[in-house]
Amino acid sequence: MKTRTALGATAVVAVALLAAGLLMLQALRQNLTEQVDLQAENLARNIAGQLATGNDFDDLDLDTDQPVQVVDEDGIVRAVSSGLQAIGGTGNDSVDPVPRPDFDDDDDDDGSGGVGSDVRFVDGVALVRGEPGDYRFAAIEAETPGDLEITVFAGASTQIEQAAIGSVRDSLLVGFPVLLVVVAGVTWLVTWRALRPVEGIRRELAAIMHSEDLSRRVPEPQTRDEIGRLADTTNETLAALERSVDRQRRFVADASHELRSPIASLRTQLEVGQAHPELLDLPGAVKDTVRLQTLAADLLLLARLDAGERPVAAGRVELAELVAEQVGERGGERGGADGADGRPVTVTADRLEPVAVPGSAGMLERVLINLLDNAERHAAGRVRAGVRRDGGDAVLEVADDGAGVDAAQRERIFQRFVRLDEARSRDAGGAGLGLAIARDVAERHGGTLTVDAAPEGGALFVLRVPASPADRVPEDEGPL
Repeated sequence: MKTRTALGATAVVAVALLAAGLLMLQALRQNLTEQVDLQAENLARNIAGQLATGNDFDDLDLDTDQPVQVVDEDGIVRAVSSGLQAIGGTGNDSVDPVPRPDFDDDDDDDGSGGVGSDVRFVDGVALVRGEPGDYRFAAIEAETPGDLEITVFAGASTQIEQAAIGSVRDSLLVGFPVLLVVVAGVTWLVTWRALRPVEGIRRELAAIMHSEDLSRRVPEPQTRDEIGRLADTTNETLAALERSVDRQRRFVADASHELRSPIASLRTQLEVGQAHPELLDLPGAVKDTVRLQTLAADLLLLARLDAGERPVAAGRVELAELVAEQVGERGGERGGADGADGRPVTVTADRLEPVAVPGSAGMLERVLINLLDNAERHAAGRVRAGVRRDGGDAVLEVADDGAGVDAAQRERIFQRFVRLDEARSRDAGGAGLGLAIARDVAERHGGTLTVDAAPEGGALFVLRVPASPADRVPEDEGPL
C-alpha cells in the first residue's frame, strides 16, 4: 500500500508539474515575444518617422546591429541597415538598395508625410555582419512629404527569447525528475510512518489468532486519530470476544456439570432396576428424566437466544390471559407446589388489566412460567401475579412472601447457573437458568426484568415490555 500511495501521489504531482511547466513556458514565451515585438516596433517607427519628416533614404540613421529594410510602394528596396548581408521573411530578399532621385521641391508643395498606426509582425531570418539569426520583424507603413508610400521592416533578435525559454525548459527537464523522486520518497516515508501502527495492529492480531490468547491486546498509538480509534475499537472487540468465549466456556462447563447429576442418577436407577427389578425407583427415574428434559430445553433456548434469535414482531400477546391461564393451572386458591418451608403455596392473581404486547407468545409464557416457578420455590405460602399498564408499557409483576433477595445479590441472580441457595438440593433449587432465560427474553422484546422487595416481604420481579401501539396510554394519563 505504501508503494501504491507513493506512486499515486507522484503521478498526481507529475501531472500537476507538467501542466504548471507548460503554462509557465507559455507565459514566458508570450512575455518575451511582447518585449521583442516592442523593440522591433520602436525601431521601425523611428525609421518611418525619419522618412515622414522629409529625410532622404541616404540620410537615414541605419547604423544599428538590427536588420532594417525600407521598401517603397513598387516593392523596390530603397534602404537597408549597415551590415545587413541577407534577409528573409519580409517578402523581399534583396539587401541592395536602389537609389532614387531626390524628392521634388516645388515651392507650391506644402504636403507633409505621416506614419501609419497599424503594425504587423512577421518571423524571419537575417545575416548581419556575418552572424545569422532568427528575427521578429515589425512592418510599419509611412508616407514621405513627396507622397511616396514606403514600408519599413525592422527586426529584433529572438536569440535572447529562445535562450531564456531553452534555459527554463532545460531546468524543468532536470528539476522535474529530481522533484518527483523527492515527492515519491517523502510520500512513501509519510505513508510508512502513518501505517506503521496499522502494521503493528495486524501483526498482533495475527499473533493472537495463532496463539488463541484473547487476553492480549493490540498496541494503541499515541495519536488520537483514525488509527488510534481503530486500535481502541479492535481492543474493545477483543475484550468482548474474550468475554464471550469465557462465558461460552463457563456455560459448557456448567451445563456439563448440571447434566452429569441427573444422567448419573438415572443411570444408577436403571442399573439397579436391571439387576434388581423390585428395587427400581420408577417415580425417581421419571423425575430425573423430566429434569433432564427441562434442562436440555433450557440449554437449547439459551443457545438460540445467544445466536440472536428474535421474537416474532407480528405477534400480539395478551399478558393478562397468560397470567390467568398459569394461575389457573397452578391451583389458584386451592394451593399448588410446596414452598421453601414445605408448606403448600397459594398462587393468586390480584390485578389483570387487559394489555397486549408485540412478540412471541411462547417466549413470554416461558418468562412467566420461570418467574412463577422461582416464586413458588422461595415463597413461604403465597405467590401473587398481576398485569397493569404504565403509560406506553405493559408491566407484569410476580411477588412472593419468602425471604426475598439481598440488594447486593439482585443482579447476580440473573446470571446463568447462579443459585443463592447452594445449600439446597439441586432437585429443589433448579439449575439456575430460569431467571437468566427470563431476562434474555425480556431484553429481546425491548423490555427489562428487575427484582425488588415485595410488600409481602419476599421478592418482587417486574417485567416491563413496550405495549402494542393500540394499547398504549399517553404518559400524562397514567395507568388505568
